[in-house]
Amino acid sequence: MLDFNWYKELAKPWLSPPSWVFTPVWTILYIMIFSALAVYLVKYRWMDKSHGIMWFAVQMLLNIIWTPVFFGLKNIGLALVIVLLLDYTVFRTIRSFYDVSAVAGRLLLPYFVWILFATYLTAGMFFLN
Repeated sequence: MLDFNWYKELAKPWLSPPSWVFTPVWTILYIMIFSALAVYLVKYRWMDKSHGIMWFAVQMLLNIIWTPVFFGLKNIGLALVIVLLLDYTVFRTIRSFYDVSAVAGRLLLPYFVWILFATYLTAGMFFLN
């Protein structure tokens, strides 16, 4: 079970946004993420896109498992490892997508910036708690 009350009690790093910010930001980011995937998949149908699809799938898996690790297991250390891996896989996804479509790659840039910010927040909570 996810425990969002636990999060409220954590010491947070400077620049931590209020909790209400996360829902609209993630809604917009998911629209951009899946728009990037759609653009990537339809561009140059004859191209082999398996490499980009693999990076996309791995980063989405890491994205999905971060929440239950952080809020369910309350394991900030493991969540930090996951978000660091997510940084790398999102970067690789952007590179792969950009090779096929600059638009698809650019659509992922706000997500990458947000994930880097999430890394800062997770690391901050790890060291402060």
